[in-house]
Amino acid sequence: MFTGLVSARGRVAAVRADGEGGREIDLAAPYRGLEVGESIAVDGACLTVARKVRGGFRVRVVRTTLDRTLFGTVRVGTMVNLERAARVGDRLGGHLVQGHVDGIARVVRTARRGDAWLVDLAVPAAVARVSIPLGSITVAGVSLTVNARPRPGIIQVSLIPHTLAVTTLGTLRAGSRVHVEGDVIGKYVREFVRAARR
Repeated sequence: MFTGLVSARGRVAAVRADGEGGREIDLAAPYRGLEVGESIAVDGACLTVARKVRGGFRVRVVRTTLDRTLFGTVRVGTMVNLERAARVGDRLGGHLVQGHVDGIARVVRTARRGDAWLVDLAVPAAVARVSIPLGSITVAGVSLTVNARPRPGIIQVSLIPHTLAVTTLGTLRAGSRVHVEGDVIGKYVREFVRAARR
């Protein structure tokens, strides 16, 4: 479980096929005391530390994860948002994030409003269905508030200067693609309501 508060930016240091349809990715990261088996959110996807490497760690990305994320196209040098798993008793400054990427969103528009950066995202239907204004959404591992829903299938978020400074979201432009995860509470509520109507 995560909070969507990015604790570091990492860099893809190496990418290789694992011989079983997946990929091994080495990530340069500033973390100390990593343990093999530890969960880390990489651009919002919960991945397991398979090996500690000099200056970072290695993850294996299996075929099912490649099918729903951007890890199949990641290149050496790509910057990613990182978050270590939350501990019981930690502050929950973001929202409950599972690290289960629901799909890929595409940036359709960016605009400046005062000191904020507005980003309109075309999101998968499953994410749109559980997203409400002032609700939560995870974009590239970052806990954000849904600012508005300008039209069906489009979610708008507002990025503050701090978020732009400490995450990779400041590089988003029209056409950029990012991992998204819908609000877990919204998912449960929607499923309970559907079940009650059957």
